Amino acid sequence: MAVDKEGLTQLGQNVSMAASPEEAVLERVPNPQRGEIYVTRFTCPEFTSICPVTGQPDFAHLVIDYVPDDWLLESKSLKLFLHSFRNHGAFHEDCTVMIGRRIMSEVEPKWLRIGGYWYPRGGIPIDVFWQSGPAPKAVWLPPQDVPTYRARG
Repeated sequence: MAVDKEGLTQLGQNVSMAASPEEAVLERVPNPQRGEIYVTRFTCPEFTSICPVTGQPDFAHLVIDYVPDDWLLESKSLKLFLHSFRNHGAFHEDCTVMIGRRIMSEVEPKWLRIGGYWYPRGGIPIDVFWQSGPAPKAVWLPPQDVPTYRARG
């Protein structure tokens, strides 16, 4: 099936990185399996943001699961959105919840959860979990399978 690129500004284009998450564009494409209940997973094992206090980089392994409705999250736009956090100063909780809420707002899935498995800061890993509400009853949810911190690998 060919993707209708009408209205898409990033897919198949040479695109510069956004200066901030607020400026980054998340795009969506029509769901060809609309009406089916299924989970789509995106994994970002090398997410980076900046500590708002020290200015040092923070690293996380993100797992995003969602149940699409009318739209699918376009993956290149997600990659560029996540990359826009590289120079963004925010706490782990803020980054994780901001990503989940932004995807919900732009894509309008039936359900979404995000696990932010953050590498230690000050010797303590901080893991942040957010979901939009109860998962649909008919959906199979795989575990996120990111081990508790022991070198996260």
